[in-house]
Amino acid sequence: QVQLVESGGGSVQAGGSLRLSCAASGYTGRPRYMGWFRQAPGKEREGVASIYTGDGRTSYADSVKGRFTISQDNAKNTVYLQMSSLKPEDTAMYYCAASNSPLTSSTRSLQGYLYNYWGQGTQVTVSS
Repeated sequence: QVQLVESGGGSVQAGGSLRLSCAASGYTGRPRYMGWFRQAPGKEREGVASIYTGDGRTSYADSVKGRFTISQDNAKNTVYLQMSSLKPEDTAMYYCAASNSPLTSSTRSLQGYLYNYWGQGTQVTVSS
């Protein structure tokens, strides 16, 4: 049973930083892609960042480029999302997800439908 557990969310003032963690367990081998997604109330889910676990290649949504960094620690089966220069519009529930789909590629790795497994989410609230 694959399980993804997020942690590290919380409340922060605009301009601040947070680091989210996603611990994966139950996998045989390693998922091809890991991603972070977010959903704010009344808005559609948005792909934020992804990482190809094979070589660490990353992709980012335009809205977070230069502010967020996704990374992985394969020894710990953990993926991180370092968020800096946070803005109120970054307020959302953040979800970690894993994909084994052969259709997932760097150009489509922020598409949620390609991800097989999802965590429960961790709330990030940024106040102005």
